[in-house]
Amino acid sequence: MRIWLKYLIGIAIGLVFALFLSPMTVKGQAVLNFIVEIAVRFGRYSLLPVMFFSVSVSFFKLRDEKLLASTAAWTFAVILASSFALMLLGLVSALIINLPRIPITTEKASETVIFAWQTLLTKLFPYSGFESLIDGAYLLPCFVFAGLAGAGAASDKNASKAAVGIFDSLSKVFYIVLSFFIEVFAVGMIAVMCRWTLDFIAAVGSGVYNGLLIMLTADLLLVAFVIYPLTLRILCHEMHPYRVLYASICPFLVAFFSGDTNLALATSLRHGKESLGIRRRVNAFSFPLFAIFGRGGAALVQAAGFVLILRSYSSLGIPMLDVMWIAGVSFALSFALAEIPMGGPFAAITSMCLLYGRGFESGYLLLKNAVPVICAYAAGIDALTAMFGSYIIAVKTKTIHHQELRKFI
Repeated sequence: MRIWLKYLIGIAIGLVFALFLSPMTVKGQAVLNFIVEIAVRFGRYSLLPVMFFSVSVSFFKLRDEKLLASTAAWTFAVILASSFALMLLGLVSALIINLPRIPITTEKASETVIFAWQTLLTKLFPYSGFESLIDGAYLLPCFVFAGLAGAGAASDKNASKAAVGIFDSLSKVFYIVLSFFIEVFAVGMIAVMCRWTLDFIAAVGSGVYNGLLIMLTADLLLVAFVIYPLTLRILCHEMHPYRVLYASICPFLVAFFSGDTNLALATSLRHGKESLGIRRRVNAFSFPLFAIFGRGGAALVQAAGFVLILRSYSSLGIPMLDVMWIAGVSFALSFALAEIPMGGPFAAITSMCLLYGRGFESGYLLLKNAVPVICAYAAGIDALTAMFGSYIIAVKTKTIHHQELRKFI
């Protein structure tokens, strides 16, 4: 049975539980949240070991074959281009469509998350490189440490021959373990979907977010069925671009309903390798970087959400300078979400309100009740970006072995 079909069955069961057996009591909600937490931890459990050993082998092989520079250039070019394009899509959509205003809340601002670039840089280089193998949320330190190990091994292949063999073997072993966890996580999707459905019902039930959700749905469909397939047709001369969309079903489902980009990374690694046929050296290099930096879906949600906040407070138009400010800050903050795999867009919108000032410091509270749902759209688009982007990189670096559709997992 296809993996995406297993996940769809789990999603369907979770939907039924949410609609007919929804936990209405506080104790019931606490139990559900606990089960979801266990499921997410289970889904992420084997990600870091796979990533460390696979990235190390990837750097070794890419450097040995003199493909490291070109692969890195293509990866960051696709990440920057997709993030900017998605930010523009969200900004233009929100400016063109006159979304219904959200009633101003009297709730007081609570403790907020403020991005500090220096903190991200400090965590990037802990006092010991082995500390980078501990944090399951901020993946960049692990990626850097693994990359240095792989690149260092490539500089002296004779001395590192035994180590590379061990790393290569461990990469394959932990990939098998990861595959097992992915198969079993279909059961965990029941709890994940149950909680997401309850959050969605609460957001839609109020009626104030329906316009925003409809617009985000339209943007998602436009990206998935028009923009990305057309991009593949132009850049890669791909005659069947919807094959990539088919391979993206499972990563998209995980990302959309969990809102967790790191959780979706595990399924993306497997589908990139086994469905799209991307060779491991590029598969292990590009997908982690997309999970860390490729947060264009978040930039889209941030731009659209902040425009809605401004219009909810005032019926006056938004000056061009403010539009440019929203574009620049939304784009920049999308790269600061590396250590926030869940809820990143709302944290960025909170920071945007604080940076903007002018009495809008608590404006983020207008979107507070819809956070899980709007973050789902961001994570879903990010998962699609990673799949389509990695396919482009593999084609351009000629590190792909195209699979027949019937062999897709």
